Amino acid sequence: MAQKLQKKTFAPKKEEVIRKWYLIDAKDQVVGRLAVTVAQLLRGKGKNFFSPSVDCGDFVIVINVKDVKFTGDKMNQKMYRHHSGYKGGLKETTATKMMERKPSYALLHAVKGMIPRNNLRTGVLKKLHLYADDKHPHEAQKPEIIKL
Repeated sequence: MAQKLQKKTFAPKKEEVIRKWYLIDAKDQVVGRLAVTVAQLLRGKGKNFFSPSVDCGDFVIVINVKDVKFTGDKMNQKMYRHHSGYKGGLKETTATKMMERKPSYALLHAVKGMIPRNNLRTGVLKKLHLYADDKHPHEAQKPEIIKL
């Protein structure tokens, strides 16, 4: 009697995931297009053992965030909004003022919107390191440079 071969699906475990470090230069990059690449690396979507229930992603360092650009007239028209929870507590800021005050917020906000809203989200976003200029303290990790 011939035995049946059983095929097993590989399910990665948190301890088995090997994480790499990537370095991206954001100078003259469009915010949305850069955010797509960063979000995919953070989630690990390009790996052959990706599983949506396990954090398979890599660490991402983005430098020169202050030099990102927006297409069209978004610097004047795009509004970042947050609410305090009280009546009349809506605060609005244009992209120009936000880039002056917190240059990394625009990219963080874009990437955060592309990560699924589940229990893994905070852990995934902790692997993102944003720096306004070209200096970063992660030389010891020997990040792989990604050209966009």
